[in-house]
Amino acid sequence: MNPMSQQTNDANDGTDASETSSPSEAKPASQFEVLLITGMSGAGRSHAADSVEDMGWYVVDNMPPKLLVPLVDMMTASASKVHRLATVIDVRSRSYFDDLSAVLSHLDDLGVKTRILFLDASDEVLIKRYESVRRPHPLQRGNRLIDGIREERELLSNLKERADTVIDTSNLSIHQLSTTLYEALLGSGPSTVAVHIFSFGFKYGVPLDADFVADVRFLPNPFWVPRLRELNGQDAPVSDYVLSSEGAKEFLDAYVKAMLIAIQGYAREDKHFVTIAIGCTGGQHRSVAMSAALAQRLRQHGLSVTVSARELHRHQHAATA
Repeated sequence: MNPMSQQTNDANDGTDASETSSPSEAKPASQFEVLLITGMSGAGRSHAADSVEDMGWYVVDNMPPKLLVPLVDMMTASASKVHRLATVIDVRSRSYFDDLSAVLSHLDDLGVKTRILFLDASDEVLIKRYESVRRPHPLQRGNRLIDGIREERELLSNLKERADTVIDTSNLSIHQLSTTLYEALLGSGPSTVAVHIFSFGFKYGVPLDADFVADVRFLPNPFWVPRLRELNGQDAPVSDYVLSSEGAKEFLDAYVKAMLIAIQGYAREDKHFVTIAIGCTGGQHRSVAMSAALAQRLRQHGLSVTVSARELHRHQHAATA
């Protein structure tokens, strides 16, 4: 997103230049979201925080509720790019819960959208998890493990009732928990998978970080067309030439079908980031045009897709040398 404000050139609208919006202006509090991640110790709060961070939230771990107020105030009163804040809240005393109640009231007054995610698990599962890591429960204080668990459960009973989302992790693996969180916060299926497509040139090396690599060197090379040689795949004449070539449309149709099947499977298996590399000889013409066309088609299926070109800077440097 470009944060720069649009400026008007209409001299007759009576708007003073100083009245136009600027990047330093505060955004309405309603544009911010706060997610409180809480629940039983050992129920998966840390793993939940990692998943939420992967979704693009700014995550703060174990923040005292009182410190959340000035942080939210700072976010809403400045041009901060952070508009989704998630914090792991570890409630271990009555006074701590009272502070949290005051924070929630303050956020409501600001108009900030606030959600509470509560993670729970059965006593039996929590005991097994603590025994496996050989650490005491934070409220155990020299007593039995079950005593600490029961005390925490009592402390959190009211907060659990206020929660917007409650997830029982007793029978969930780490990956299943992540998938459940994606479904709770973003929805289910392929729409939770972010796709990045980039073009590259085989003569500069095959990328190591791609999940899929496609070779489009079977298409005619615009490099051998004098009027297209100094252009690249982002230019309309090159793009039109490549996409109208025999086999280009058929390749894209088949590749989109294959990617949709794979992306659906990735969503089920808790893989939410997919990288596709499209290669040609030098990474200037065919791969660039085909990457853009593939991205456009995948977006038509509701996917979030970004595009980059690994080798275009080489042509730019050569042109200015």
